Amino acid sequence: MSITRHEVTTGPGPRMSRCVVRGDTVYVAGLTASDASADIKGQTRQILEKIDGYLAKAGTDKSKLLQANLWITDMANFAAMNEVWNAWVDPENPPVRACVRADLARPELLVEIMVTAAR
Repeated sequence: MSITRHEVTTGPGPRMSRCVVRGDTVYVAGLTASDASADIKGQTRQILEKIDGYLAKAGTDKSKLLQANLWITDMANFAAMNEVWNAWVDPENPPVRACVRADLARPELLVEIMVTAAR
């Protein structure tokens, strides 16, 4: 089965691909907001827009999500993050999901989301 990699990062090295497609499975890397000055809702919206873009590039959409992993830096933001997530996720086809508190790569980042989908 062929493997297609989208947006392999560069410098200081080829650390990761933003999206990998193998057969009918699409793996989207953990994504963070481009504008980290936004609040938890704004950062979550930015990430979900990026996920929509990668899924479209791979020939699928959020109705085919299988799994989602979410990391947030403060559980006090859980309800606000979920408000945005719940408005976005396909209500007829929600994925399995885990959400945990974690320190992220930069202190201004409030949430990171990683998904797997079918095509």
